[in-house]
Parts: sequence; C-alpha cells; structure tokens
Amino acid sequence: MAEADEPKAPTPTEDPPEVFAPPHAAEPDEDDEPQAESATETPGDPAPVPTPITPEPEPEPPRARSPIVEPVPPKRTFRLWRTVRRAVALVLVLALVGPPMTVMVYKVIPPPITWLMVERAVQGQPIVKRWVPLDDIDPSLPNAVIAGEDARFCEHHGFDFQAMQKAMASNERHPGKLRGGSTISQQTAKNVFLWPGRDYVRKGLEAYFTVLIETLWGKRRIMEMYLNVVEWGPGTYGAEAAARRYFGEPATDIDPGEAARLAAILPSPLKWKAVNPGRYVQKRSSRIGAAAGTVRRDGLARCLR
Repeated sequence: MAEADEPKAPTPTEDPPEVFAPPHAAEPDEDDEPQAESATETPGDPAPVPTPITPEPEPEPPRARSPIVEPVPPKRTFRLWRTVRRAVALVLVLALVGPPMTVMVYKVIPPPITWLMVERAVQGQPIVKRWVPLDDIDPSLPNAVIAGEDARFCEHHGFDFQAMQKAMASNERHPGKLRGGSTISQQTAKNVFLWPGRDYVRKGLEAYFTVLIETLWGKRRIMEMYLNVVEWGPGTYGAEAAARRYFGEPATDIDPGEAARLAAILPSPLKWKAVNPGRYVQKRSSRIGAAAGTVRRDGLARCLR
C-alpha cells in the first residue's frame, strides 16, 4: 500500500496566504474618529438619558353594588312632579267648578238617583219614586213639612241659628234623645248631593251645598226637590210615591190630616207609620196639623207661592 503524500512546504518564492479577520475582531485605528450614532448627536455630547417608563396602575377591583335604590334621574323627577301638579290642579278645578255646575243642572232637571237610594238598594230595598212638580202637590203637604221640620224656612238663608241653639240646649238636657237643628235646605243638600252620615267632612260639604242651592235655586225649587227625594218609608221616595203607597191617591189629592201624618214620620220613616200610626205618631201628627194651620194663616209659606 502506498503512503499518503505529505504536504509540500511552501517555497520561498510563493506569497503567504492572506488571512482575513472577522469584522468584530477588527480594531479601530487610533487616528480614526468615532462616528456619531445619530444626526443630532455631536462628538463630545453626553449619552442621552433614557425616559423612565412609568408602570401602569393596577385596575381596582370592582366594588360591590349598593342595595340602595338608585335616585331617579332629574328629568324623570321633573316629569313626575309636573304630572302631580296637573293632577292637583285638575282636582281643584273640579272641586270649584263641579258643585256649582251640578247645582245648575239640577235646577232644571230632577236628579236620577241619590246616595241614600243607592245605599238602600244595596241593602235589598226597592226604589219607588216618581217626580212631580210642586204645583201637583197639595199645598197642605208643604205647610205641614214647614210646621214639622223648619218653621222659619221662608225667613232664613239656609241656616236657622236659633233652631241650632235650641237643639244644642235640648241635647244637653236629654243626651239620650238627640234633636236636630237642620233646616229643610240643609236636608235637601244632604239628600241630593251627599252620602248619609254625621262626620265633619260631610257636614262641611252640606253647608257648602246649602249656600249653593239657596243662591242658585231659591226656596220654591228647594221645597220641590225636598218633597221629591226625601225618604218616606222602605223603598219609598217622594210625595207622589208616599201618597200612593199610604193613601192610594196622588199627591195632589191628599188632605191636611194625611199631610200631617206624612210630615210626622219624616224624622224616622223606616220605623214610624203613616197608616195606623202608634200613639206617639198620632200626637205628633196632631201638633203638626195645628202648626200647619198657623203656617197657612200667617203666610209662613209665602215664599212657595
């Protein structure tokens, strides 16, 4: 086997091979000046200070929602307040305009129904009534009603303060036997426009309606309304229904004795009877009959003519 050829030594005439150093190993000459890294950097300036980086704050954990109800936005509150104001204004207008308008309507047409009729109907009683003008009612009945309920009907303007004082004095002497001092005008206002009861609100409204009907109706219309809506027995309202029920005749044909008995049972029409009355109603009827003659002779019913 032949031996491998050994490398030949370079001859003196041949140039030594060039040796290349890597770029990073090259050392700059002492005469070379360093080049500026940027256009704004000039030789001899200090190195730029890096801008410190501020760390971003950590987000706060979500807060627990309060159980308190959030307040109403201002715009919604304004609308609510405006609605309330309109409602209050409407109620005030109705309170001021409604009663006078109703009184004016009932000056020319009869009321279709009253609160007392509704209450009695709920209790199971029938409603028997028939409207008749005052001219179709015998004058003995208005005279008897004035004698038994309101002797100064044609003199006062809705309120008889003398009768009120007498009623208060009588009630103090006899607490178990109360006596009323209401006029026919007050009773008409209560029967036509208000509910039964003795509370202060109803009494205040009764006084208001009494002033209205005295001003807008006059005495003749008040008596006509009273004789047509007053309760005269279970389910019986008005003089026409009462005359036909108790005496079998229209209100235009009743006599003074029958009129006195009808007037006598007005304070308690569900308890007292106009036909076959008890001893108390008989005595009361006699007194009212005698007083009705005085009303007729002295002209105490002149405001109805």
